[in-house]
Amino acid sequence: MPSSPRLHRADHVGSLLRPSAVKQARRQHFEEGTCSAEELKSIEDTAVTELIRLQEDIGLPVVTDGEVRRSFWHYDFMGALEGLELVQREPAAGVQFHGVNLRPTFPTITGRLDFPDDHPMLEHFKFLADQTRVIPKISIPGPSCCHFRTAKADIHPPEYRDPEFLFAEIARTYAKAVQKFYEAGCRYLQLDDIFFAHLCDPHIREQKWQEGQDPDWLIQRYAWMMHEAIAKRPADMRIGMHICRGNYKSTWIADGPYDRVADAIFNQIGADIYFLEYDTDRAGGLEPLRYLAKGSQRVYPGFITTKTGLLESLDDLKRRFEEASRYADMDQLGIAPQCGFASTEEGNTITEEDQKRKLELVVKTAEAIWGEV
Repeated sequence: MPSSPRLHRADHVGSLLRPSAVKQARRQHFEEGTCSAEELKSIEDTAVTELIRLQEDIGLPVVTDGEVRRSFWHYDFMGALEGLELVQREPAAGVQFHGVNLRPTFPTITGRLDFPDDHPMLEHFKFLADQTRVIPKISIPGPSCCHFRTAKADIHPPEYRDPEFLFAEIARTYAKAVQKFYEAGCRYLQLDDIFFAHLCDPHIREQKWQEGQDPDWLIQRYAWMMHEAIAKRPADMRIGMHICRGNYKSTWIADGPYDRVADAIFNQIGADIYFLEYDTDRAGGLEPLRYLAKGSQRVYPGFITTKTGLLESLDDLKRRFEEASRYADMDQLGIAPQCGFASTEEGNTITEEDQKRKLELVVKTAEAIWGEV
């Protein structure tokens, strides 16, 4: 594996549809108790290897494990942190998406937060890296997830009732995580810090005001946390950052353009690569790209949706990139889908063939626009 991955043109956010064998084995292990942990791992190993081959054969310069071993894009990582537990509640309590509720799993902070040396995703990355001939990438939830998705009543340590102290603890925990992934061989780490986009939604902003929290203050503090988490990464480690408005069974939560957060994400955080959702009008216009500083940072506008199987046309994608280049240099752009294909194990309402065609289109678009992937 390369020790310092180049900035490429074609990428994807990370999660892939779970193969049916994995879904069945996970159900038998977690619900029925008829599949051992060893048997489940073997089935997951096979699925990950096959998905790596799929991505490589398509021509992607970066591959992930598809998050095959996870139930959620975020909670599996968070639940393995020290001081944080996942609590199951009544079904009606699940986070409300448009037309469907998320499974009612809730993070609860019970003690001092820390990143353990034996966090399972370190081994997940090592397996991925051992199986691929291109750049291995792993995605983890960004630091704001530990605050945004944890209700005030579920933060139990008295010292964490001071949000500034809690934010500092989260940042410290994530800085340790970044270093541990580096020590495991990771040179391309992606943090999915999607709640910046949520804080652009008028209804969510009002909810935060009702909870006694200034949403604009949260944007600034979340940017500070992310910056602190990645600021001391080694020079040969790339950091990607993904932002979206929710992705569960092809549904969504938030609405609103990036205008309120563009300066914070582009100029206060310091990531190398930004994945922005741009597949519907809910994301607003491309004007916020003007906040991207001239230099080496790269933005991947997500013009290709993962929520439906309808395949975008190459000509339309070329036109959209021409529009994007009015606000950001074309040399600082790349192409990726708007989100993952399966942010949870249920997956979006598309087929594996749809997924393959979408990833092939990513590669085809990169080659057509930049002459490289």
